[in-house]
Amino acid sequence: MAAQDLNRDLIGVPGGRAMLQTPALIIDLDAMERNIAAMAAHAKKHNIALRPHAKTHKCSEIAKRQIKAGALGICCAKLGEGEALADAGIDSILLTSPVVTEFGIGRVMALNAKIPELRITCDNASVAKKLEDAARASGKKLKVVVDIDPGLGRTGIRPGDGAIALIEQIIKSPNLEFAGLQCYAGQVQHMESPNERRAASLNAMKELAELRDQLKAKGITVPLLSGGGTGTFDIDPDANTLTELQVGSYIFMDKQYNDVWTKPGQRPPFEPSLFVQTTVVSANREGFATTDAGFKSFATDAGSPAIFSGAPEGANYFFFGDEQGGVFYPSANGKLDVGAVIVCIVPHCDPSVNLYDRYHCVRGDVLESIWTIEARGASA
Repeated sequence: MAAQDLNRDLIGVPGGRAMLQTPALIIDLDAMERNIAAMAAHAKKHNIALRPHAKTHKCSEIAKRQIKAGALGICCAKLGEGEALADAGIDSILLTSPVVTEFGIGRVMALNAKIPELRITCDNASVAKKLEDAARASGKKLKVVVDIDPGLGRTGIRPGDGAIALIEQIIKSPNLEFAGLQCYAGQVQHMESPNERRAASLNAMKELAELRDQLKAKGITVPLLSGGGTGTFDIDPDANTLTELQVGSYIFMDKQYNDVWTKPGQRPPFEPSLFVQTTVVSANREGFATTDAGFKSFATDAGSPAIFSGAPEGANYFFFGDEQGGVFYPSANGKLDVGAVIVCIVPHCDPSVNLYDRYHCVRGDVLESIWTIEARGASA
């Protein structure tokens, strides 16, 4: 059986979810749809637009559902993601990472010609000159968002004279259009202290607002201010600075984001909807079982998965090799036998998704559909 056909015979079969060949990447459609609706309602309540980050899901079907729920378009972290999702019909994209090479800029121009609404970020004057030259040669203006560094130091230019000079350079470039500012405080998103997270995020927004006001004093209009994330979705609107939120992980959640709320004793605002389903393949020792999901099935930068269901109370998951995982559990609470199905919340959703080609989309115990992850592996 071809890999793309694996599990398709289970679509619509009662109890088909438990029969899946594993490891399998699962979406609980009911939970994901509630998350999409909750974020859309939040944005509407606070009169702020949504431009969700597709780096989380890399899937056109999910992007289309977010747009149908009211999003302006999507963000993509990498050019390859934008190309893959544009091929699948997404026509409003903000590329949030710099593209600086000659070949990459050529791809940007091809994408700009293909879709009506492309915006690209820039934080460097020499790159802005390259973009101007390429846009002139292409015959279509390019919308450029200046990336502002909120102190993380990863990408972006710090607010101040340098940022203003870059913006003025773009405005003076005949073939570029100044489309606004981006400011993503990634260092803030996973702070577990609510007070520290709020203070740090509002401080970043204050700097951005000051830059906006300096530009306004020079007669420069800022069409959009884009940023924020799942960890600060409920903080950033209070600053009255951003015009759109780049939230991504809210649709799935993961162990890392759940900890942001649960460790201080709060309830996460969104539900887990993304899981890896795994099967016990060996169970010859008391209180211990081996599964078929190891390092190759989860991103490992945020620790081990959290067991969601299928194991005795008190069980813990650990990585037992490339192909295998392990589960320790109190034998007094039950027994795991060969063939038992365990469902895990992934440690970090974005890079975990990038390990799979397909989502298995379920409602209850029924496999409803299988979606292709078109932008999987689009790292350039």
